[in-house]
Amino acid sequence: MPLTDAKIRNAKPADKPQKLADGGGLYLEVRPTGAKLWRYRYRIAGKENVFAIGDYPTIGLSDAREEHRKARALVEQGIHPSHNRQAERLANVTANANTFEAVAREWIAKKSAGWTPYYLRQVERFMAADVFPYVGKLPIRSVTAAHLLEIIRRIEGRGAETVALLVRQWSSAIFRYAVATLRADSDPAAALKGAIHRPKVEHRKPLSRDQIGDFAKALDEYGGYRTTVIALRLMLLTFVRTVELRKAEWSEFDLDRAEWRIPAERMKMREPHVVPLSKQAVELLRELHTHTGGRGMLFPNYRNPKECMTATTLNRALERMGFNGKDSIGFSAHGFRATASTILNEMGYRPDVIERQLAHAERNKVRASYNQAQYMEDRRTMMQEWADMVGEMTAGGAKCQG
Repeated sequence: MPLTDAKIRNAKPADKPQKLADGGGLYLEVRPTGAKLWRYRYRIAGKENVFAIGDYPTIGLSDAREEHRKARALVEQGIHPSHNRQAERLANVTANANTFEAVAREWIAKKSAGWTPYYLRQVERFMAADVFPYVGKLPIRSVTAAHLLEIIRRIEGRGAETVALLVRQWSSAIFRYAVATLRADSDPAAALKGAIHRPKVEHRKPLSRDQIGDFAKALDEYGGYRTTVIALRLMLLTFVRTVELRKAEWSEFDLDRAEWRIPAERMKMREPHVVPLSKQAVELLRELHTHTGGRGMLFPNYRNPKECMTATTLNRALERMGFNGKDSIGFSAHGFRATASTILNEMGYRPDVIERQLAHAERNKVRASYNQAQYMEDRRTMMQEWADMVGEMTAGGAKCQG
């Protein structure tokens, strides 16, 4: 006869263990100590086994019958319930060790060698602030598309659409890594592609030829540090990326050969880049050397000399000069690149030569190496002619025609 709750409650311990059968191999063992334990007796391959389901009253009658049902289903497949329980516990331990944050940090460590320090800090900062507090402690298999959608919509809600897009991309890469290392079955972030509206890209506004003259006049009248003035003039003459100039070191320059060799680790495309220097650029650098030549960096930070000029220094100078900020033409330090590219293309210089000097990516690595060597003399000529033309523009003289 099947057990009842009343019969189980009223069962008293005896000198020897008692077995109260419920049916199908399930029984309650009442020990002399008063402990009541659920047991399931079964056979696999003709051998009798006993599976310990748990104790009463922690596991009540209905729960014990449900566990018995699951165990019988396993036995019918030739699986020992105790073996299955051990496998589930191991899987849970592994899942708890492989949290989203643990796998994400492992992915970051694997990828960081190919990233710039700025990009690494960006990934670590946004993941730590926007993702880990919400799903970091969850096993990565438990993180769903719904979790990630809530996260990126929260980021989008504060007006950081670009960050939301990056977080989705990084999360997708983390899941693909987890799949490849057998810790996830799919990439839920892939389903969210298109969930965030990509903001319209505001392209850097270039200076017109007339505005270059206005810029030079404003720079002559600028009352800030002389090193900041030299930095802005060099930006116009070399049109490198802002970070490449700010972090430049004197060891990278050969003023006698009029060359600046930027190492790969400071380049966006992670390839070394050579900047031919015009006579005007060399003259500015020799002057700068009298200010900072005794230090490693061309543009050390005045407040913290061990660091370089901050990213905002040049743009704030442009703002004070009336070229950046509200009620201005919206020009930033990065816009020197667009300025040079626009005017040099108008003048008829070969696009490949201009692109090489801008250090834009060349998908074909063999061609990239060939072009760098082939175009060097063309680039030297172009950089000097550009500097001469800028000189004419800033002096108010005749402007070169393309």
